[in-house]
Amino acid sequence: MSEDIKAKLSAIEAAIEELRGAVADRSLAERTQQRAFDALYEELRQYKEDFVFQAEKSLLLDLLLFYDSMNWFRESLVKQQMSPDVILDSFQYLMDEFLEVLYRRDVMPMESSERFDRRTQKAIKVIPADSADQDQQVAQVLKRGFMRSERILRSEEVFIYRHTGGDKASSSD
Repeated sequence: MSEDIKAKLSAIEAAIEELRGAVADRSLAERTQQRAFDALYEELRQYKEDFVFQAEKSLLLDLLLFYDSMNWFRESLVKQQMSPDVILDSFQYLMDEFLEVLYRRDVMPMESSERFDRRTQKAIKVIPADSADQDQQVAQVLKRGFMRSERILRSEEVFIYRHTGGDKASSSD
């Protein structure tokens, strides 16, 4: 074989070895990068779980305190330790305590309206009205509505009066 061919083969072998080294380096870099991404994703997952836990923790602790109050109330009823007036006061206390949990989360009951307002109320049932004056008036509130900040969390559910015909009022002579 000529010296020229040997030199070219030697150069090709060196180039191949250089390419093998580059591929091995690239493979090592990709594995290192993958391990780094895996570690970052794991940290992000843990952060997300901890963030959700921390965000919910104060609400859950408030609910647990409310649970304790309801348990006390139930035990008092079972042991028949309270008069009807005390039961009523205790139940009102539980309602107030629950509203306090909502207030701490910026949840407020909506102001009720005597006339139907479709922006804040949901008509569940329509009751025939005796007069046009009664038309669109709220007959009964089934579920109170609640707001958070300026947004409706739950619409108030109501029965409304609906006048469909002429007045049934009669005049007396």
